[in-house]
Amino acid sequence: MAKAEKISEAVVRRLPIYLRYLTHLQQLNVTTVSSQQMGKTLDINPAQIRKDLAAFGDFGKKGIGYDVNYLIEKIRQILKLDQVIHVALVGAGHLGHAISNYNAYLKDNMRIVAIFDADKRKIGKKIAGIPIQPLSELKSTVAEKQIRLAIITVPAHAAQEVADQLIHAGIEGILNFAPVTLRTDKNVRIDYADVTSSLQSLAYYLN
Repeated sequence: MAKAEKISEAVVRRLPIYLRYLTHLQQLNVTTVSSQQMGKTLDINPAQIRKDLAAFGDFGKKGIGYDVNYLIEKIRQILKLDQVIHVALVGAGHLGHAISNYNAYLKDNMRIVAIFDADKRKIGKKIAGIPIQPLSELKSTVAEKQIRLAIITVPAHAAQEVADQLIHAGIEGILNFAPVTLRTDKNVRIDYADVTSSLQSLAYYLN
């Protein structure tokens, strides 16, 4: 796994796509799959799939393909989904509610375990069984519950301050839903979920 440090972001982003497809095959009781089959279904060059997977190890057998269950296990290990990963959510508005409620349907060991908001009227109320806490308890809760990732669903004007608090508390990665670019420590990974930009990109392809 030492090689993983040199893996490109594009490869890492394709791994969940492979995992989702393989999990679907597993549910259909399919035991083996070739890179050709994967490529045809996922619209990805089979050579690219083989190269992506080979970057982490020798998982396939020539003439046979990949063992579905084994490859699922290995990709989950690569993505660290074989361990429990606790997540904090900051921003208990409509979007925060939706994401927190979706938490119950997640099958992986990634779970939202704490929710925070600056609105005193929301403190103590529960979303999906999780009590909303004040931001003043963020640092202690991150340490107590060993939280490593966070989701930001606050208004744009508050996002940077929230990100700073999360980083100071020891968070290693942030998924930001606020429509603003965050300044962050180089050791903290930031991903952006921008619905507006995605729709605008799709609009380009309209007839």
